[in-house]
Amino acid sequence: MEIKILGTGCPNCKILEINTHLALDKAWIKADVTKVTDIAEIMEYDILSNPWFVVDGKVMSFWKVLSVDEIVGILNWNATDNNDASKSSCWCSCGGKC
Repeated sequence: MEIKILGTGCPNCKILEINTHLALDKAWIKADVTKVTDIAEIMEYDILSNPWFVVDGKVMSFWKVLSVDEIVGILNWNATDNNDASKSSCWCSCGGKC
């Protein structure tokens, strides 16, 4: 699993990075975590609000500092077979609206 925290280095980006490492420890999940601050790479995702939380190339959250428990939920959702057509296209219960 590859996780990217995209942001320019603001306090919210730093908190999200810390929460990500805490969530990985809590869920006993191994992942490569990368902090991306390069504006050119960030712009490839075509979202203008920071911070972004990207798992295996898919933007799972943006413009929000996720809690440890929210990150655990995302990671557990991503670790399951998320190709199941009966599931929504996102980790939460919004039905793919987020």
